[in-house]
Amino acid sequence: MKFGKQPAPVTDINEDKLSVHKPKTEAAGLKAVTVALERAVAQAGVNRTARSLLRLNQRGGFDCPGCAWPESDKKRKAAEFCENGAMSVAEENTLRTVGAEFWARHSIAELAEKTEYWLGNQGRLSEPVVIREGETHYSPISWAGAFDLIGEHIRATTPDRCVFYTSGRTANETAFMYQLFARSVGTNNLPDCSNMCHESSGSALNPTIGIGKGTVSLDDIHDAELIFVIGQNPGTNHPRMLSALAECKDKGGKVVAVNPLPEAGLFNFKDPQTVSGLVGNGTPLADEFLQIKVGGDLALFQALGHLLLAAEEQNPGTVVDHDFINAQTDGFAAYQQSRKELDWDETEKATGLSRRQIEDVAGMLIRSKATIFCWALGVTQQPHSVDTIKEMVNVLLLQGNFGKPGAGACPVRGHSNVQGDRTMGIWEKPQEWLLEALDGEFGIQSPRHHGYDAVESMDAFERNEVDVFVSMGGNFALACSDTEALEAGMQRIGLTVHISTKPNRSHIVHGRTSLILPTLGRTDKDDKHPGGAQFLSVEDSMSVVHSTQGRLAPVSDHLLAEPVIVARMAAAALGPDYPVDWKAMAGDYDVVRDHISRVLPGFENFNERIRHKNGFVLPNPPRDTRSFATDIGKGRFTVSPLEYLTPPPGHLVLQTMRSHDQYNTTFYGLDDRYRGISGGRRVIPVHPGDLAELGFADRDLVDVVSTFQGNDRRAEKFRLVAYPTAKGCAAAYFPEANALVHKENVARVSNTPGFKAMFVRFEPRTGETELGVESASLLEAATDV
Repeated sequence: MKFGKQPAPVTDINEDKLSVHKPKTEAAGLKAVTVALERAVAQAGVNRTARSLLRLNQRGGFDCPGCAWPESDKKRKAAEFCENGAMSVAEENTLRTVGAEFWARHSIAELAEKTEYWLGNQGRLSEPVVIREGETHYSPISWAGAFDLIGEHIRATTPDRCVFYTSGRTANETAFMYQLFARSVGTNNLPDCSNMCHESSGSALNPTIGIGKGTVSLDDIHDAELIFVIGQNPGTNHPRMLSALAECKDKGGKVVAVNPLPEAGLFNFKDPQTVSGLVGNGTPLADEFLQIKVGGDLALFQALGHLLLAAEEQNPGTVVDHDFINAQTDGFAAYQQSRKELDWDETEKATGLSRRQIEDVAGMLIRSKATIFCWALGVTQQPHSVDTIKEMVNVLLLQGNFGKPGAGACPVRGHSNVQGDRTMGIWEKPQEWLLEALDGEFGIQSPRHHGYDAVESMDAFERNEVDVFVSMGGNFALACSDTEALEAGMQRIGLTVHISTKPNRSHIVHGRTSLILPTLGRTDKDDKHPGGAQFLSVEDSMSVVHSTQGRLAPVSDHLLAEPVIVARMAAAALGPDYPVDWKAMAGDYDVVRDHISRVLPGFENFNERIRHKNGFVLPNPPRDTRSFATDIGKGRFTVSPLEYLTPPPGHLVLQTMRSHDQYNTTFYGLDDRYRGISGGRRVIPVHPGDLAELGFADRDLVDVVSTFQGNDRRAEKFRLVAYPTAKGCAAAYFPEANALVHKENVARVSNTPGFKAMFVRFEPRTGETELGVESASLLEAATDV
């Protein structure tokens, strides 16, 4: 496939050109439009950009490969995407290609010195390649040769020495086939990106409300009287959420932002599809901003529960929904007793908030008859994350905020179809009903013992107990914690298989033998099938399942669709006599959907319903019938002790964060525009008061050392930046700071890495030449927001 002259790849970045300016207090607007279009055209040209963006998130089009925010089931805008969605599509649509000449020109040793930004910007992978033990370069391999190699390695080992990782980008049909493949091999080693993000949400929600998903619709967001936005940055991570919050505000709703950082998207939204958004003042969003300490959310929601119960005691029948509690919940008496008293001094210490601030927000809760709690990774990546989310559920249960318009729980998923992958069975701890259904449908015997999650997989790598690691999308080396140990472990594996669209770090820190298999992306046409062009499906953050179908010509004739790759791996590993008809599923995705319809509840008549213009909504008892499918058939109040992060003397609490120019481990550029940081990523925003107390100054160059249970991890050459974060807290970009997260530092129950729970100190780098740092008034930037 020829597309004419390709755009020139980027040169490697120079992170010595750091520039810091005053943080923004508004998001989107005309700037977002111009940046998105400039990036898209630079990658893919005018024609390809227009053809893709006009179909992005439209009926009959393709789902954004970025976040999982839903689309309206009513009227959709002509531009149903945000700046980051456009940049995500541009990354996939690029006309740059990576073929045999690239791998011949660059050795692994050379590529190991390149940044992830450089690797990703080289272009789309265009043919399968292999590197064998002792070789220095990847080289081409035929698809048949690649699948034969995979089959040989899987058959040569035992099932539980194989690990099958999944990224959230994987579509439903692919995910279903992939988990079936792993279980056919004989293992439940199915780590996925949920293990690193919202595993804590599921671990808290399943036992308390009987479902591990959110309980609201997009209309509920619009109709809520009060929305809490907790531990998330919608302006960067899911910008279309800002439109929904703006509609809520237009209807008279109120928004409370709870976050250690003053993110622009929490304050003012300038909708680029309206005149006021382009040239006017925009829509103010947060009515209250609680600049909480990292890890202080559990204390906050315990305090809110205490205040709601106290208000009910003063004015019986006005605050707590006793009819709902008596009919639909269990454990209220114990919860009520536990919240009777509150230590306000300790609450203020834990949260960094004043009693007055918390009481004001409690008043908003008391007045609201329909409240939604939205949260993301700022809540889920703490040691006590599961308890925190259970405490949030307690407060929702108190006022009956389930199963009524404008109310409920809303964990905001960060990656398109990460929720769908779990629905399809991608989970290392499968329930018996799923395994029985798979066995009955396919005539197989699924393994019953639990497998490895992401952190447990890292441990198995380190113990040299993994012979085959297959990664369906994603970039495991940069997605998980304890980077140095993880990369060393990956290089012990006998065979690593990466099903990818672009080069990334995981391809460089590969196993003794490694394959890179290039696949179609969301925007690519998938028409090499006996029955013609195929479509796939995804599930958004609000349990809506709908179709996605790319229409652009792939950049290479040598790409295979993910379902085809899974089918051919399975056939090579399991042989022609295995009872699953992999070829039929790869040839016609309706066959996959027919299987799903007989295995998974809620997918009855899948092939008929997925062809509806809006797809269909999966059952959700708390939302649909105000009921709870827990083990006791009721919603469950819980009691958790107060817990918060207390660093040792001379240390701060460090959280990781995304830049505005990145999506997970993909980098679009080096401009964190809303935070006013550009030209570099190895920076640590710190409150100016903490800098002074620790004996450092703005722009000092330091090494960062994290400590956990007496063990240290070190990351070198970071620039301290005076910034208006919460006192006692600091931040750093993911994944540069992942090396500081000890793999034992995890959330209890969910085993999610503690990316928001590092205790760090700074050590000055002496004898270093000062880097060139351009700056506006940094002290002003750190104090004026």
